[in-house]
Amino acid sequence: MSSRGKKKITMAKLNREARLRERRVEKKARKEARRDAAATQPPDDLSQTEDNDLLGDTEPLVRTGEGPQRELS
Repeated sequence: MSSRGKKKITMAKLNREARLRERRVEKKARKEARRDAAATQPPDDLSQTEDNDLLGDTEPLVRTGEGPQRELS
C-alpha cells in the first residue's frame, strides 16, 4: 500500500540533488580524461633531465652568484 500523505521532498531539493549528480559525473569524466591524457602523453624533456640528475649522468648545476648567499654552519 502506498501512502497518500503529503509529499516529503520539495522540487527544489530534487533539482539540487540532480545538479549535484550531474556535477559528480562531469567531474569524474574530467578526471578520467586527465588520467588518460597523462598516460598517452610522452614524457617531457624536463622529467628526463631530472631522471638523469638522479642517475648522475649530467654535470651538477653551478651557481652564478644570483640571489642571496648563505654560509653553511
